[in-house]
Parts: sequence; structure tokens; C-alpha cells
Amino acid sequence: MSSTTGTPAGTAAPGAAAKARFSGAQQRLLAFASLIVLVVGFSLASPNFLQTSNILAILQATSVNGVLAVAATLVIITGGIDLSVGTLMTFCAVIAGVVLTNWGMPLPVGILAALAAGAASGVCSGTIIAKLKVPPFIATLGMMLILKGLSLVISGTRPIYFNATPGYTDIAQGSLVGTLIPSVPLPNGVLILFLVALVAHIILRKTILGRFTFALGSNEEAVRLSGVNVDRWKIAVYTLAGGICGVAGLLISSRLNSAQPALGQGYELDAIAAVVIGGTSLSGGRGTIVGTLIGALIISVLTNGLRILSVAQEWQTVVTGSIIILAVYTDMLRRRKV
Repeated sequence: MSSTTGTPAGTAAPGAAAKARFSGAQQRLLAFASLIVLVVGFSLASPNFLQTSNILAILQATSVNGVLAVAATLVIITGGIDLSVGTLMTFCAVIAGVVLTNWGMPLPVGILAALAAGAASGVCSGTIIAKLKVPPFIATLGMMLILKGLSLVISGTRPIYFNATPGYTDIAQGSLVGTLIPSVPLPNGVLILFLVALVAHIILRKTILGRFTFALGSNEEAVRLSGVNVDRWKIAVYTLAGGICGVAGLLISSRLNSAQPALGQGYELDAIAAVVIGGTSLSGGRGTIVGTLIGALIISVLTNGLRILSVAQEWQTVVTGSIIILAVYTDMLRRRKV
């Protein structure tokens, strides 16, 4: 098995693997160039775009979608999909609200509860997919509806506020960097996004879990025939992705100072869009966390810029959908050439 491409031995010639890596680098370069073009374009169109407050707002908005996109990247590289990341984020926020507000537990306990809830949901999704052989699309669609219903049931359909939990809003809105360097008031949410992305990058590139994540998406049957317990590694990937969704739940509830049980549906589309725009192949076996971060920034910059230019919300959705189709088509063309 190759540790650089994550492709099982014998599934591709060295030349093909090199072409795939070069093609992936081209996709990331194209995405980064698109981001620069968007920033320059919106800056010229509106003097308000490059204001410090607006840049911080873009980064803050990217933190939640970026964390969800990192989780989605891990799953998509295996050749799967997870439609439940948005509602799982909400479910984890509700769990944190129940533990902290309703039960009056300390902040660390609430944080651990949210992460554990996300990981447990990932175990459920992974088990359904790996053991019951339910297609990932159907399994995670079902989990999306289950988690949405559980969020409403557990919260009593009412928001849960964190007013009685000191320091909760600091999870996303505080600024550890700003405390140390007053001239750089970087929100904690953005710092957490970068930390999550760094850890995920290390896992993908430096650990056995990362190698098997790529291998599952490249040729799952070859991995199975080599004697690897495919089901165990697939469940592990979904578990890790679920835990990362728990981080997103903490971030969004910290920003809102509340757990909104009706929130979450639709976030999975932005997350998947960021993954695809960043160059991760929907067929699996190829992708990077760096590309996903670029994709998440593109989504945030585009949404923010269109809003500043007073473009109607419905047209913003049309533009985002068009970009997703273009990104998927680009990925199809890239795979044909490899």
C-alpha cells in the first residue's frame, strides 16, 4: 500500500498514481486561484468587503462549515457520503445544552458529552453501512432524520440557552490569540477550525487509519482480499467524522449562545460543496484537507460577497448550486484523464 497516495498496491501503475497526484494538485491550485479572484472581485465591487470586521466575519462563518467539511472529507475519501453531518451538529449542540443547562454540569463535561454524542452517532452510521451493508446515502439519510427528530424530542422543541454557563460563548467567540496579540483578534472558532484541520491532515497522511481511509476509496475489495478488516476501519472513519461534527456543534451553539433544535438541515450541502470544490473526488480514494479548507473559504467568501452586493438569497443559492455542478464536472474530467 502506498503511503503517499493511499492506494492499495497493484491498483494503479506508478505513472497513473503520479498523474493522479499532479491532477489533484492542479485542482487545488485552481480552487485557490478562484478564491483569490473572488476576493479581488468583491474588493473592487465594494469597499466594505476588505474591512477587518468583515474578514473576521468570513473566517467565523467558515469555522462551522469548515469543521463539518473536514468530517465530510474523511467519509468521502472512503467512497462514502454522510448526509447527517448538519443534523448531527445540532444534536451534539442539544446534548451539550441538556448536560450544561438542564443538568447543571461543569463546562468540560458538556464539551465531552457533545463529542461523545457525535462519535456515538458515527459508530451507528458506520455500523449500519459496514455490517448491514446499507448504502451510505440511505444510511446517513436515515440518520439525518433520526437525529433531527431526537434533537426536537430531547429539547422539547425549544431552544436551550447557555446563559448560566460562564465561558461557553468563548468557545467560538472569544479570542485567545487576541489576548496574546491584541492587534490580531482572531476568534477561537477559527483557531479550532485550523487545529481540527491540522489533526485531520496528520491522521490522513501519517497514520494507518489515514492509509486505510484512502485505500477503502481506491479499491475496497482489494483491501478486503488482502486480509484487512474493512468493516472495522470503515466504522472508525465514521466515528472520527462524528466526533468532529461534535466540535461543529459546540462552535455553532457557542456562536448563538443557544442550541437550536430545528437548525442543521442544509449544512450538509455546504459541507459537501466545500469538499468537492476543494478537489476531493466523490468516487473516493483522493482528497486533501487543505483543498477542503480552500473550498470552505470559497463558499464563505461567495456568500458574504453576494450579501454585501445585496444579491437576493435565492440567487445566492442558485450560484452555489452551479458551482457544485461545475466542481463535480471538473472532477469527472480529471478522472477521465488519469
